[in-house]
Amino acid sequence: MQTIDLLVIVAYLAATAWLGLKLSGRQSGLKDYFVGGRNLPWWAVCLSVVATETSALTVIGIPVMSYLGDINYLQLGLGYILGRIIVAFFMLPRYYDGEMVTAYAYLGKRFGQSTQTTAGITFLFTRLLADGIRVLAAAIPVNMILQGLGLNTTYFTIIVVLAVVTILYTFIGGIKAVVWVDVAQMFLYVAGGVLAIIIITAATGGGWLGDAAEAGKLTMIVLEGNPLSNNASFVASLLGGMVFAMASHGSDQLVVQRLLACRTKAEAQKAIIVSGVVVFVQFAIFLLVGLALWGYYEHASPESLGLTRDDEIFPLFIIEGLPPGISGLLLAGIIAAAMSTLSSSLSALSSSTVTDVYARFRKTPVTDQEGLKVGRWATIGWGLAFIAPAAVFQSDEGNIVVLALGVAGITYGGLLGAFVFGILNRRARAADANIAFLAAVGVNAFFFVMEKYVTGEVWVAWQWYPLLGVLVTFAVGGTLSLRHPARPKLPAAPGQQHNDQERTPGR
Repeated sequence: MQTIDLLVIVAYLAATAWLGLKLSGRQSGLKDYFVGGRNLPWWAVCLSVVATETSALTVIGIPVMSYLGDINYLQLGLGYILGRIIVAFFMLPRYYDGEMVTAYAYLGKRFGQSTQTTAGITFLFTRLLADGIRVLAAAIPVNMILQGLGLNTTYFTIIVVLAVVTILYTFIGGIKAVVWVDVAQMFLYVAGGVLAIIIITAATGGGWLGDAAEAGKLTMIVLEGNPLSNNASFVASLLGGMVFAMASHGSDQLVVQRLLACRTKAEAQKAIIVSGVVVFVQFAIFLLVGLALWGYYEHASPESLGLTRDDEIFPLFIIEGLPPGISGLLLAGIIAAAMSTLSSSLSALSSSTVTDVYARFRKTPVTDQEGLKVGRWATIGWGLAFIAPAAVFQSDEGNIVVLALGVAGITYGGLLGAFVFGILNRRARAADANIAFLAAVGVNAFFFVMEKYVTGEVWVAWQWYPLLGVLVTFAVGGTLSLRHPARPKLPAAPGQQHNDQERTPGR
């Protein structure tokens, strides 16, 4: 690493903050700050959704999967596409009923304040843990950069710097800043992956792909093994990935907030379905990066290369295998992926804090200006809070992608189950949903803790966590709901049937 690389990274961080503030415009109220006035084009929202769920985990975590194994991770991408289609036509229309600002407003409408607040608080802490891991993923290559420049720093310092820059443009610009910066960042880190493939191919003569095929590393469909415990299984990846996408894109405020920023319901549906295809292509690109690195380093293990974590393999190539300036640009792309997720999380966390928690505990309605003020302070608070989980999971030696998805999956099943349960079960009341939700979270947390900290054995693959949570929710909630008579269907919001047609692109 040379000084020019560090200058490129610093210049990128400054440009990112400036771009977010420049493109966001003035935020006059809660709707501007949290859903962009519902006037964002579908393609920008689509790319923002992709950038949000990508993060540094994809950039440094997925290449090591194909480096050490094969490309079976693409099975999950197929499940993601199916899950998005279900969200687009089954769940998304309900969020557009009544001009909801958060996903959990539906639970409040269906079950009441207690369920909305329970889901909102759960989202806050689950997102904090999962995205703390994503911040750690970004700190890994940055730490390698600084060590290469002879600077002795800590993960704590790196995380604070990333958080402060991201807090700045999210605090002032709101969701508009987040979306437009996401679009720019996505192009940067995807271009970085493609550029790495091109450079490695030129350096090795392109023989790495043939070698990978001979070694069986181009295997995509895995039908062997126990589908319940084998996270490489096609059944677990397809069905588990489908339900995981339904949970992450249908009940996670991080994504739903973007979809509600579209001009119409039809545009939101287009955005979420197309995002699934883009994610699949993106997975393929970074899996190819891993195969190319496998050929470049002549099949060497990460340990033999002097690495302390498997996830350092792509950052190592960026630092040692690329010319000055280009290294800085690609590392800026990794930082871009981390910042896009962090900024998205900050915006979603602050909106849920205001709407699902703060407003629920007030005796009087929250004014627009008051909500905007609280939302901005919440942005700062959550931004600083990301430091704690990043430090806690720093010593975990497992694949950082699987770790983050496993943590998120603990509550995804309960959240998705509560949504679908409320839609399909007309007997259910708030107490039924709350107890079922907590039971689902408890079951998934049990399997996660047993695998990570007790037995070390996989009893249930992480892809099954959301589906398991849904099944527990329906089993527990359905049993409890038998105590009550079925209630009538909720009436549509006034004028809702004309809602999409009445919206025009400038309103």
